[in-house]
Amino acid sequence: MIETMLTEHLDLLTTTHTTRSASGRGSGNKLELTGIKKLRELILELAVRGKLVAQNPEDEPASELLERIEAEKARLVKEKLVKKPKKLPKITEEEQPFNLLPKQWEWVRLNDLGEWGAGATPRRGNSELYGGGIPWFKSGELSSDYISESEETVTELALKQSSLRYNNIGDVLVAMYGATIGKTAILNVRATTNQAVCACTPFTGFINTYLLILLKAFKGRLIGMGAGGAQPNISREKIIATVIALPPEAEQHRIVAKVDELMALCDQLEQEETDSIAAHQTLVDAMLTTLTDSKDVSELAENWSLVAEHFDTLFTTEASITRLRQTILQLAVMGRLVPQNPGDEPAAKLLECIAAEKAQLVKDGKIKKQKPSLAITQAEQLFPLPEGWTWCRIDHLALHSEAGWSPKCNDTPRTDDHWGVLKVSAVTWGEYRPGQNKQLPDHLDPRAEYEVQPNDFLISRANTADLVARSVVVPETAPEHLMMSDKIIRFVFSCEVSSHYINLYNNCRFARDYYASVAGGTSSSMKNVSRQQIQSLVIPIPSLAEQQRIQIRVNELMSLCDTLQQQLQQAQITQQQLAFALVEQTLTPHHQTMSPQPH
Repeated sequence: MIETMLTEHLDLLTTTHTTRSASGRGSGNKLELTGIKKLRELILELAVRGKLVAQNPEDEPASELLERIEAEKARLVKEKLVKKPKKLPKITEEEQPFNLLPKQWEWVRLNDLGEWGAGATPRRGNSELYGGGIPWFKSGELSSDYISESEETVTELALKQSSLRYNNIGDVLVAMYGATIGKTAILNVRATTNQAVCACTPFTGFINTYLLILLKAFKGRLIGMGAGGAQPNISREKIIATVIALPPEAEQHRIVAKVDELMALCDQLEQEETDSIAAHQTLVDAMLTTLTDSKDVSELAENWSLVAEHFDTLFTTEASITRLRQTILQLAVMGRLVPQNPGDEPAAKLLECIAAEKAQLVKDGKIKKQKPSLAITQAEQLFPLPEGWTWCRIDHLALHSEAGWSPKCNDTPRTDDHWGVLKVSAVTWGEYRPGQNKQLPDHLDPRAEYEVQPNDFLISRANTADLVARSVVVPETAPEHLMMSDKIIRFVFSCEVSSHYINLYNNCRFARDYYASVAGGTSSSMKNVSRQQIQSLVIPIPSLAEQQRIQIRVNELMSLCDTLQQQLQQAQITQQQLAFALVEQTLTPHHQTMSPQPH
């Protein structure tokens, strides 16, 4: 039995997830419950194939229902209430969407079952056509099973002066254009639509809630019909020519009731799984917070032991591994990841050496004298520092900084060894991506002073809220002839500090919180920070030797996280393949074993 098969494998379906995430370490991610989504699709597909409820031999067969519908159509045409429908070709075997039609069902075209019509858009320049009392729906508004309130309305004059179809309460709508193809809804009010929506008034015996289920089940097919072209769309003609299997009217009602029952169960399963995921993430956050809140090395060791004991149950999702990465960075810059060496030179001495180096460069005319940095306040010192560490601003560590150049470039990446200008995306994903560039036009001379060099510290000054001020260190193997754009800033640091350590801090939560507080811009899709704001970032600095030890340890732990993430992704792929295979198996003909039972 199909029900038994699904019940036995319900855990597999409900716990199958797909992670949608941006690239790069520390980026956000979101789980999609693909198993439950697939379960919903399966329920709909089983419904329209006659596999969801048992057939009842006492039902009036669909053939007789079609005779009644034909009689109704003839009457409506005679009374001039509807136009005589266009006669469509006989249904071929190739058009039938599946084999083994259930007993008492019939193959029909949607044209046979209702009156279909698309909407229209009244002239936008005529204000007398809009703002009346008649709802006017666009395809993007088909967001729930039943709709009654539209963003815009039209007037009675619009009905008279345009080809608007005035749809009835209970009519079924389906979107036909672009990304909205296949979206559906039932009208709770009399209403009109634009030309991107087709409406159906079902004939008596073809119930609208069953048509809604049918269109939902056929969404993938409808999208397939509109494939191709810059703006995919389907037409009314394609919709009405679609072949479907028509069940008896009584079975339509049973199918709708069963689908409603099973969809409610899916809602419950989805909520339970969402709550479980949220609870798991809360536990992960709480456990990892104990590490960063540890008061001393002894307490940290104790708390880490507790995390390690439950490692297998804590780090089982992409989000939990992302949180682990963030915690590693936090512990690193707090001086909790590697032991301090009392023999290291204190960081205060390091800052003195850098100040002397900058003074000499100013004296030699190689850099300009910099304005004094603001004193670091107590509020900016985010946590206690280990002995030998000190707080400073990035400006204290940098010898100089500069933005790049943004000429009008070709829209394509450079070829061969041509000069190119880096896009912001080259420096915002946790690794240097030289392929993210645009070729410099032949009529412009390159500016060699902006060419990116190995070991450069590059940071973006404009991007989304999550990506603005992300940074990278350019590797030794970086290709030549690539220039910074004016949205990328290069900092040149003294050899007394590691640019890799500064990059590590710049991408940790403490720095991200700082940039979030100072970034300008009116929307989250485009934020910006100034060079002065970047220079003012307060950073905890240890000795150069400890910076290097920290970087080595972070690289080791991040590699372990990479391995853990790869194993998780492979497990997710395997689980998804099993879940989808179960669905396909459920739809194969040899599982159609429901025996007819009278209800």
